[in-house]
Amino acid sequence: MNTPLRYGLDTARGQSAALFDEGLRQHMLRIYNYMGLGLVLTGVVAFVVASTPALYVPIFSTPLKWVVMLAPLAFVMFFSFKMQTMSAASAQAMFWAFCAVMGLSLASVFLVFTGTSIARTFFIAATMFGATSLYGYTTKRDLSQFSSFLIMGLIGVVVASLVNLFLGSSMLQFVVSVAGVLVFIGLTAWDTQSIKEQYAESFDSESQQKLAVFGAFSLYLNFINLFQLLLSLTGQREE
Repeated sequence: MNTPLRYGLDTARGQSAALFDEGLRQHMLRIYNYMGLGLVLTGVVAFVVASTPALYVPIFSTPLKWVVMLAPLAFVMFFSFKMQTMSAASAQAMFWAFCAVMGLSLASVFLVFTGTSIARTFFIAATMFGATSLYGYTTKRDLSQFSSFLIMGLIGVVVASLVNLFLGSSMLQFVVSVAGVLVFIGLTAWDTQSIKEQYAESFDSESQQKLAVFGAFSLYLNFINLFQLLLSLTGQREE
């Protein structure tokens, strides 16, 4: 191959790689923006409900609290079954609705723990999440080899958490919290790497938009669960 032609091909490949990298960067930025706005919505709803006796008393002093606590799980299951057939607009609407429902569920956090411990735990969770997600984005190691272990760990944490809602065992809660932190750290890295790989497989704007919403949903779940588990381990309760 003559030198000018080879130079032209190398230049084209370099430009293509640069365009791909820029597109991926914008895609990940969109995901983190969705996630961040979702966390803000969750925090606002949780704070407003916890600050309004007319709202939290009818919820958390009656059996309605079980509906509120389990509603996010119903959203997760719905998302899992319908994600392939939903439009991008429907997925985004469902994501915001889920974040609001999660805020309603997390209102109890503001009633149980001090504001200082909530803020401290949020910062710790954000630091851990950021470092782990960055690792998942930059590592060349294939993290899918840990997927079976992480999924089994996730199922175990969910089942044990549901059981402990009725048992109220402090020892089981401690074990679940420690195991859960490890599981969601791993899931954050794996999900970030999966989001990065999925971007290369999808080209049309509708698919990219759906990927951004579902990516934000996955990372949001990891962060919320990491935050809750760390709070149960280190949070200071109201006197």
